[in-house]
Amino acid sequence: MSSKISEQPVELLEVTLDVEVAATIDIVWETVLEQLGPMLTCGKSEPSLDMKLEPWPGGRWFRDLGNNTGHLWGHVQSIQPPELLALHGSMMFSAAVVSHAVFRLTEAGGLTRIDFSHRAVGLIPEALRDGADVSAGWVNYFAKLRAEVEQRLNRGHRIERETL
Repeated sequence: MSSKISEQPVELLEVTLDVEVAATIDIVWETVLEQLGPMLTCGKSEPSLDMKLEPWPGGRWFRDLGNNTGHLWGHVQSIQPPELLALHGSMMFSAAVVSHAVFRLTEAGGLTRIDFSHRAVGLIPEALRDGADVSAGWVNYFAKLRAEVEQRLNRGHRIERETL
């Protein structure tokens, strides 16, 4: 048996965004959950990642590849519909990294504001250390969220509940 001791620097990553969506908090909340679940993609025209989000404390956020295979991205640390969702886990990192993502929603006059933060600490892969790819992924997520909210509003304000 042999062992190897390697010293690697612990890295920090932080992405914060303030997003405004012209819709009520209930519509935005449902869309946030849906976009983290079955509608989550890696890119603008990529297929769904087949994600599942169990919207309760301790619920899993995972990629379901079928036949009992997949990837656990994290757990719901805190949920207070329609105002707070906090997720904790390795998320999109396939490394010794722990992440914490928080969505805080507030509504005023039909406009919903999302204060978002994603913080990570650990052995963050070199390609992601500056946060550019992670930040771009979240910017893309919120662009798709806004587009989906707009489509819902054009369909007459309906919230169609799906299994997340």
